[in-house]
Amino acid sequence: MPHAAPPDPSSTPIQPHLGRSSPNSLPHLSSSSSSSSSSSNAPMAPHGALFLVLGYLPLRELLAFQRVCRLLRDAIADDALLWRHITVEPPLSAKLTDEALLRITSKAEGKLKSLALVDCWNITDAGLLRVVEQNPAITKLYVPGCTFLTADGMVKVVKQLFECKGNLNHLQLRGLSNIRKDHLDIFNSFLGKNNLQQVSQPSFYNSRHLISFDCDDGRPIDVDLCPKCRNVRLVFDCTRESCRTMKYKRIECRGCFFCIARCEACGGCIDFDELDEETACSHILCLECWLQLPKCNTCNRPYCDGHASSLAESAWSSSGFICHQCAELD
Repeated sequence: MPHAAPPDPSSTPIQPHLGRSSPNSLPHLSSSSSSSSSSSNAPMAPHGALFLVLGYLPLRELLAFQRVCRLLRDAIADDALLWRHITVEPPLSAKLTDEALLRITSKAEGKLKSLALVDCWNITDAGLLRVVEQNPAITKLYVPGCTFLTADGMVKVVKQLFECKGNLNHLQLRGLSNIRKDHLDIFNSFLGKNNLQQVSQPSFYNSRHLISFDCDDGRPIDVDLCPKCRNVRLVFDCTRESCRTMKYKRIECRGCFFCIARCEACGGCIDFDELDEETACSHILCLECWLQLPKCNTCNRPYCDGHASSLAESAWSSSGFICHQCAELD
């Protein structure tokens, strides 16, 4: 009678290992597990190395991985380490509700560290408050563009984290309307008690779209009191070297966009005589940046870098481009 061939070690599945571990901690093969798995009809488990990269996936891809198979669904759902840092960005933002947010954050088992909600229009004050009540260890809370949230509601959220002896040290509120000075004072008082050595870092207009949730810019809160209009908004410093080296000029050039016009490209302040320089988009450019950017072949007006990058390839040619306004006239 012929003897059965020994099982091929390369075909033996590796049992999944949850959490962010080093490659040395991956489970090793054993003869007993090899023989039992080869004789079983159970589905093959995902390779252990797969679980090392799950912690680096955006939320949308992580949720998509859960729908691949039952083993991945259960393994991802049961690993609380994967859910300690949650960032919800478009297009997922528009679909997120209070109930869905509570289900997602509950996977962290009360150990959520950072929560970033970008343009999540359906999230309300009550929904966010329920999340922080279950996760008092949040240190970073970003809600830019969450238009259903209110200043009074965010005061309750920050107060809840503070009273739970949390360590909230970063708060982003850009896009939140009707923030008054008394709201800002409350935010600063709670954050200030957690940040005894605050350092005032400059904020530049041309970097306002770069929302980073991983680096520490040294500012506990992104909004401030504009020294010009006395409204609580995003307040910017000037990037021009001449303005930054002179103390009185540095103070004079600090303010919100409504008070001081700024160049979309470099973020520097713009003189009144520079406002006459027309662009092919709605943004303002200083004369120096206006001269450096490529111009439309027809009207001699430039796009800012952001609009130029989104211009259709058909609009470009070896000699330059045609802006959308001139293209419509042809």
